[in-house]
Amino acid sequence: MKKLITILVLAATPFLAHTLMSEQPKVNSSEEPPCEDNACSLPSADGLAEEISSKIDANRSEAEWKKILTPEQYRVLRQHGTERPFKNEYWNNKKEGDYHCAGCGASLFESSAKYNSGTGWPSFYDAADISNIGKTVDKSHGMVRTEVHCAKCGGHLGHIFPDGPKPTGLRYCINSASLRFEEKGEN
Repeated sequence: MKKLITILVLAATPFLAHTLMSEQPKVNSSEEPPCEDNACSLPSADGLAEEISSKIDANRSEAEWKKILTPEQYRVLRQHGTERPFKNEYWNNKKEGDYHCAGCGASLFESSAKYNSGTGWPSFYDAADISNIGKTVDKSHGMVRTEVHCAKCGGHLGHIFPDGPKPTGLRYCINSASLRFEEKGEN
């Protein structure tokens, strides 16, 4: 994964490289990443597996996840992968509707909270149902960030940053592969 990121950054245009670098919050490595009220308590990566395993259907094995998810969904949701910016399904989706977890169908975001952050990933300033969003500290790749995951199935969604628009000031930077979009009027 580090090799892929290095290749992408080296091959990217100056604009894209700037965008990818500005994607990260500016915090000291000893600080906890910011969250909605700057006073939240986040589990460490070590404690995340225990927290998530208590919420996932105990009977669903990784082999079963592989059967119900596409290879890209599995890589993102189950292996904490990240899809390419500007090369994913929903980054530029402007249709009205709701975004659900691709793993379990939990309601995550509404199109009314989606905005163009310029990063190349779907970005939202608020969650549809905050109880469906879990958070944990992510110290991978030499950075400190707040990872967001589906609180129902534990699937990796993306990260949250404190540089979004009002009224929340948040930017949920989410992988399209972790989402299932339902357009308004469908069903």
